[in-house]
Amino acid sequence: MATIAIASFIGLTTPITRTQGLSGHFPNPSSPFSSLKYSQFRTTFSPSMATTPIQVSASSSSSSSPAIDEKKGAGFSGIVGADDLLIVGPGVLGRLVAEKWRQEHPGCEIYGQTVTVDHHEELIKVGINPCLKGTKTDLKFPNVIFCAPPSRTSDYPGDVRVAALNWNGEGSFLFTSSSAPYDCNDNSPCDEDTPVVPIGRSPRTDVLLNAEKVVLEFGEYLYITGKLLVLFQSDLNYVYKADRGAHVYWLSKGTVDTNPDHVLNLIHYEDAASLSVAILKKQLRNRILLGCDNHPLSRKEVMDLVNKSGKFTKVFESFTGTTDPLGKRLNNSKTRAEIGWEPKYPSFSQFLESL
Repeated sequence: MATIAIASFIGLTTPITRTQGLSGHFPNPSSPFSSLKYSQFRTTFSPSMATTPIQVSASSSSSSSPAIDEKKGAGFSGIVGADDLLIVGPGVLGRLVAEKWRQEHPGCEIYGQTVTVDHHEELIKVGINPCLKGTKTDLKFPNVIFCAPPSRTSDYPGDVRVAALNWNGEGSFLFTSSSAPYDCNDNSPCDEDTPVVPIGRSPRTDVLLNAEKVVLEFGEYLYITGKLLVLFQSDLNYVYKADRGAHVYWLSKGTVDTNPDHVLNLIHYEDAASLSVAILKKQLRNRILLGCDNHPLSRKEVMDLVNKSGKFTKVFESFTGTTDPLGKRLNNSKTRAEIGWEPKYPSFSQFLESL
């Protein structure tokens, strides 16, 4: 299980300066349970980047919605509605966002951009119109969420830029990422205002910082929460459900060579999706927001709860590592107050009780 950050922004008219010590966050694309961190830097915003001409007609009705050419695995044409949503990387989180967005906006059309056609039939079954990455279209969308991982591309910043160019500047653009870059690795408290690590600390981080820079050229605020383990692979702040997440991976291994005292920050997939939708609707500006359940647990505490729950057939044995870094204890009380959001599952232990 891992972490997400989402950058959301709406029609900009003033320059953006990146405040030292605050930034968006991206996860590690290469290691199952290690994390990358953002760093502080300054960037300016060119108004022309976010005020591209709107090339579609806005409509609250989906009766004239774009048609998908599934034989080619992508493509759409027609009118984009005012409540329509484009999901770049419609995995587990993206599909839950689609479900909740549709509940809030009946009659809207939802599109999912993928790298391959492998899951297009699945997307169609859940009401998401699939489109293959690289498909050329003049259409732009009022609402875009970027959920694609950096692990499946050689140019992550470029992919983010293309996704931002698919946004028409009217609604919100959300970018998924990680809280790992917060400069805190001793299990101490961390919130929206905690400084981040300096740029250049890791070559891998610099790739992600370039992606953040792209986001900042188009947007105004960042949202931090948990992200898919299998895609974003960070262990500091992670998303879970019964059959997916770090606890499932650890159960499958039995014994894991990693530090049992490393603190994790948890959030259920449904809660990550509901918070994403709440932020999309809120359309705030220039914010850094966090998503977590405010009940951080060490790895050992997580697996002790799993074993005691009696809800799983396997039993976890132990963590044997001693040298890997510790984590951080996230608190998102500021985000909750600003967004007016509370999780369905207030803690991992309460989630286990609900199974």
